[in-house]
Formats: sequence, C-alpha cells, structure tokens
Amino acid sequence: MKTPLYEVHAGLGASFTDFAGWSMPVRYSSELAEHRAVRETAGLFDLSHMGEIELTGPQAGAALDYALVGQLSAVAQGRARYTMMCTPAGGVLDDLVVYRLAEDRFLVVANAGNAAVVAAELAVRAGGFEAEVTDRSAGTALIAVQGPAAATIVGSLADVDLPALKYYASTPAVVGGQDVLLARTGYTGEDGFELYVPAEQAAGVWRALAEAGEPHGLLPAGLACRDTLRLEAGMPLYGNELGTGRSPSAAGLGRVVKFGKPGDFVGRAALVALGEPEHVLVGLRGTGRRAPRHGYRILADGAEVGEVTSGALSPTLGYPIAMAYVSREVAEPGTALSADIRGRLEPVEIVSLPFYKRQS
Repeated sequence: MKTPLYEVHAGLGASFTDFAGWSMPVRYSSELAEHRAVRETAGLFDLSHMGEIELTGPQAGAALDYALVGQLSAVAQGRARYTMMCTPAGGVLDDLVVYRLAEDRFLVVANAGNAAVVAAELAVRAGGFEAEVTDRSAGTALIAVQGPAAATIVGSLADVDLPALKYYASTPAVVGGQDVLLARTGYTGEDGFELYVPAEQAAGVWRALAEAGEPHGLLPAGLACRDTLRLEAGMPLYGNELGTGRSPSAAGLGRVVKFGKPGDFVGRAALVALGEPEHVLVGLRGTGRRAPRHGYRILADGAEVGEVTSGALSPTLGYPIAMAYVSREVAEPGTALSADIRGRLEPVEIVSLPFYKRQS
C-alpha cells in the first residue's frame, strides 16, 4: 500500500521499505543527518500508515472504558491519553493514543500493523453500548513535525495560539490553508506536532510545512531515524517491546492500567491474576561501537537472563544503547551483564530509561 504522500517521497529521492504492508520512506539521504535534524532543528515525517478510528455516540466514553485499559471517559475535551488495548489474557494487542474531540466523539490512533485488528475489535467491544465505530484510516493522512524548531515552523502556518496548546492536547486548526486536527504529541523525545489531514490535501500541507521549515533546517525524515529517535527516548515499539505475549506492567507501563475505574474492562481479571512479571523491560548501555540488536541474548555469569528487543548505536549519545527484557532479579540500574553479539560477549550495564531527555 502507498500513503497519499508516496509520490512526494519519490520526488525527494527517498529509499523505501515495506512496513506493515505499507511502502514507507526509510531514509531520504542520510538517516544520521535526519536524526540530527530532529534533535537540533526539526524533521518532517509521514505517519499516514497509522490507523484512525472514530467512536461517536452518547456511550462512546463508556465503550472505550470497557474496550481499553484506561479511563477514557475521564479525558477532558481537547486532551489525549496514551493507553492500550489488551487481550482477555492480559497481553498487549496494541498501544494507542486516544483523543477526545467532543463530549461524544473520540479518535483512536492505532499502529499501522494493528489498525484493522483494533478497528474490528473496537466494533465488537462497543457492541453493547450506544456508540458507533468508524474506521477513518483510508481518508486520513498524518504528518508530523518533530524537533526544537517544530513550534516555530508550525506556528508560522497555523491560525491558533500554538504556545497555549498543551502536550497531549489537540485542536481544530487551519494550517497552510487547510483544515486539520492539530495535536501536540511526540515519539522522538522532542517537542512535536501531528497534523491529521484529509488524504487528498496531504501533499499541499506537506509542501507548506517543508517550505516554512527550510530556513530552520527542517529535513524530511524516514523510518530509520524515527526508530533511533524513539529508542533514545526509551519509547516502546509494538512488535519489539510490546505484544500479546507481554503485559503492560512488564513493559514498565502498568500505570496506564486503571483498575479503579468503574465497571469491568477486557483483560482486567487476567492482569490482576498475572501479578508481578518475571521479566521486565530495562535499558542497556554498552561500550565500544557494537550495539546489541533485536533478539540477541543477555547473560549474567554465563547464564541467559534476557533478550534484546531494540538496539542501536545512539547517534546523539555516541555509544550503544538497547532495551531488553531481563529477569527481575538482575533488573536494577547499575547491574553489569553481557550481551551475546554474534558469538562474542560484550559488557552492558542496566541504566534507567529514557537514555535521552531534552533539556527544555
């Protein structure tokens, strides 16, 4: 599948890769330059492969409370919340961002590979409520601007008071002459904005943002740098750190599960019964230039104690970093372990997440 911006990317000389069935730009010229642009100025991303599912109706909030682990009915209009959809057995079916657009209208944003599953499962779980589920993915493009200059760039085009827009909030806006839903969220560790745009208007909005960002050093940015940026920020990726075989608490995200909310929710009984997980997600710092990668073993005194879920040589920090699931007994920061990197044991140390945090 191609996003509405595919031809724009091709015109920019992007290299493409398959991601969850979508032909996505992995890089335009240099993933290192794109990574640094986001850290120092700004990057422009196409996220149109993500899924957008709308819930409307007088019981839309109650339906989401039952379908997801969070209490979405308590989210104020104009605000957003990070949450998860779990299986009845307590595994993570997807991690989501949910926006409350009005009293009886919510937007659920799902990961690309899970969008159809989430839409179908929401329809089933909302079946007993006065709520309608509509998959808006095909008609919606999603463009993001991330980096220290993001507010300046987006603010030069938007008709809203951008400084007043809080983190994890959204507002209707006109950007580059086009009506959009403008959100202030991020997945890179930097300030950032996401623009939900009608698919047929995506190319015009992209070009307006690119032109406004050119004096500030904005670069189009692909999936390769998106992965190193989110890893530095300690943010889990579905399919790596998250999946149906892991609970939210194992990933260090137990706080998103609201056991105290009224009524039942799918997965509640299983999550209570699971208790403390045997393996937990940690950060690892390596030495030298060789980074532990997905699937590599972690050892303590020669015995396997875990497995790497994501790893890379950090462009910002200059040393290898990784996230891994390890036995709870060895999960304390400062613990010295080893990573089996293609048959050679390399020292790693458990560190607190995130690896990188912006200064302001």
